[in-house]
Amino acid sequence: MAKPNKKGPTQTVEIYCAKCKTQLFKYRKGGKGALVKCFKERIVDDYTTTPCQCPSCEQIFARDTLIRGAPAF
Repeated sequence: MAKPNKKGPTQTVEIYCAKCKTQLFKYRKGGKGALVKCFKERIVDDYTTTPCQCPSCEQIFARDTLIRGAPAF
């Protein structure tokens, strides 16, 4: 299977914690559908200190994985 496009899309979305509404990161999203997975190479600004954990409420919001050989959440 193909890896995600290196250049990436131009649409940027802001990702917030569902529990405390703290901004987690800005992400270059492609397509019109819901955000299901986040490729790490498309994260523009990362506001988390620990990967997959909210900095203010410490809620775990994702898990590290590989999708088509590319690191993702």
